[in-house]
Amino acid sequence: MDFIKRAGLYLRQKIGRTALITLVMSAIMIFVLAGIIIQSAAIQATNSAKNSAGTTVTLSADREKAFASMRKSQSSSSSSSSSSSNAAPAAITMPSVKIKTAEKIAALSNVAGYQYSNSASVNASGFSAVTTSSSSGGGGQGGFGGSSNSGDITISGVSTTAAETNFKSKSYKITSGRGITAADKNTNNVVIESELATSNSLKVGSTIKVKTTDDDAKTYTLNVVGIYKAKTSSSSQGGPNMSDPSNTIYTSYTFAGTVNGDTTSVTSVVYTLTDSSKEKAFTKQAKKLISSSFSLTSSSETYALLMKPMKNVQSFANKIVWIVGIAGTIILALITVLMIRERRHEIGVLMALGESKFKIVLQLFSELFAVLVLSLVIAGVAGNFVGSAVGKQLVSQQTTATQSTSTGAGRSGQTSMTASGSQVSNLKTKISAKSMAELGGLGLGIIAIAVVAGSTPIFRLKPKKILSNE
Repeated sequence: MDFIKRAGLYLRQKIGRTALITLVMSAIMIFVLAGIIIQSAAIQATNSAKNSAGTTVTLSADREKAFASMRKSQSSSSSSSSSSSNAAPAAITMPSVKIKTAEKIAALSNVAGYQYSNSASVNASGFSAVTTSSSSGGGGQGGFGGSSNSGDITISGVSTTAAETNFKSKSYKITSGRGITAADKNTNNVVIESELATSNSLKVGSTIKVKTTDDDAKTYTLNVVGIYKAKTSSSSQGGPNMSDPSNTIYTSYTFAGTVNGDTTSVTSVVYTLTDSSKEKAFTKQAKKLISSSFSLTSSSETYALLMKPMKNVQSFANKIVWIVGIAGTIILALITVLMIRERRHEIGVLMALGESKFKIVLQLFSELFAVLVLSLVIAGVAGNFVGSAVGKQLVSQQTTATQSTSTGAGRSGQTSMTASGSQVSNLKTKISAKSMAELGGLGLGIIAIAVVAGSTPIFRLKPKKILSNE
């Protein structure tokens, strides 16, 4: 009788045992498939977040060197204090990026676009800045770090608000009018926060006036072209002697330069690269165009931190596949051993009648293969639900752990975390043909090892020995 036919007859005759083995193998296949699709989804989420965010390189003043220069000046002041009691305290000087230099770097290959950032501090004139009360005392308005020449309004000059970090991450959203665009260069157009607008009855089309903080104050009239809403609460970012975030108004970088009295420089420039693999080559070329007072900071380090949850999920999913695969092989091998022991007489008779050991092994393999096919169907139905549930839980745990380790990253770092975090937290698990092919291949390997491991002890014996032990 053909071994395939014998396998079919055995499965139908032992329907209870067949159902039990199917249940065990289905459970193994479901968890293996869950691991495979979670791993695949994590890789896709990582690549998607990386491609959507793009690789950026920021050109700005080297803060470490600026502080080192300040400490050196303080040391010099201390050594000369004995001869001069009226020595002025040392102050930190942050160099600005020349626009001409920034444009030369922008002309390098692999630059998809760039964003100028400039800042200035002014005082409200004819309208009131938003004030935040503080339970810790020391008041709500007071400028940046309590600096005496800081105004109550912060001007954030950009090339476009669409490319600004807060707007890209959707932490800030235009609710009325429009944002700042390249067309606003050399204009006094501004975008203000909704709380500032509401408290002063301002709307799109209104005009406001601000004054510089110099002794010889200058007044500028600004045109409100848009209103934005900040999702983060004022209280979470404010503090003693800190200006309320609602007092930040966005303008073109050129206006911030006008307020500062320097229209040829900006605070920083962010370059977006077309090919992340050429980031090091771009940085090497750009460094030749700047002095040692400036630094080029890549987004790769921040990206690595943001992608840590996905990397951990990938690693965990890989462990699921290996652990369940090994455990499944052991379990099926034990079941096969027990099953073969119960079938010693059947095997002995077949061998005595001249059936080859190879065909008997093929019969056992065919029986488990038929069960495997049914288990794959069951796993295909249930695996996606299990993978989705486990994947969401893993991402939630890993994202929470990563955010808790980066609480001291600062506002810009937290904003970037929110931006990419929203991209990677949505883990889309789905069964693909590739996933099922991988599962099927792994399943074949498991039953092959189980059959060989389970049948080897019996097939070492002669038919007479097998039957005599019955």
